Amino acid sequence: MTATVPEERQYASDLIGQIVGEFVTQLQDGYLRDASSAVGRLAQLRRGAGKLPQDVPELWGLTGADQLYQEQTLSEVQATRAENASFLAVTLYALHQQSRPNQRMHRPGVDLGEAVRRLMPPGEIDEPIRRRFVRVGTAGSLDVLAYRLREIISLLRRDSVPLDYSALAEQLYHAHTPDGLARVRRKWGRSFHAYRPSQNRGGQPRPDRMTPDGTTDDKDVT
Repeated sequence: MTATVPEERQYASDLIGQIVGEFVTQLQDGYLRDASSAVGRLAQLRRGAGKLPQDVPELWGLTGADQLYQEQTLSEVQATRAENASFLAVTLYALHQQSRPNQRMHRPGVDLGEAVRRLMPPGEIDEPIRRRFVRVGTAGSLDVLAYRLREIISLLRRDSVPLDYSALAEQLYHAHTPDGLARVRRKWGRSFHAYRPSQNRGGQPRPDRMTPDGTTDDKDVT
């Protein structure tokens, strides 16, 4: 049976998420072990954060995108979009992980909207951060989206808030088309509004505390 267009898009999206997730996890593990190869690679990749692959040719072959072209099922258009998405995700991760030798800044399950909400005090809206998040949502092109995402990732890095880079790569793949970008915006908005901080014993919200391995400490405050 011939795959439909939505099925083909989903296959490509899943493939990108898998490849980026495995590549970033390997880099992260190496960086946390202080492996010189991983430390050096992340330093190189940070130069491309917020840019597109054609703007940083010195990074060609360093982002793991070559694995995408091993899949003969991807069309030329799909492969190009996949390369852009994986490049953006991997280089933004490199920026996010900088100077965080004991924390995992790639954490599966943390969507961008949730991550941005974690930057704000419980029960309050930080207006400057909210405006930056809105700017990401209103980006009309991939290069503008890339630049504005870099601003958000810098804030996440500042507060050691992790992000799921596998999911981000999938979302960036869909963001190449107007309808896909609209779906991604809705996803970011929903995760932003749905996030609820952990509760202490008195039932009051408190900020999530990140353990050295990048997971959330869910223990009650005494």
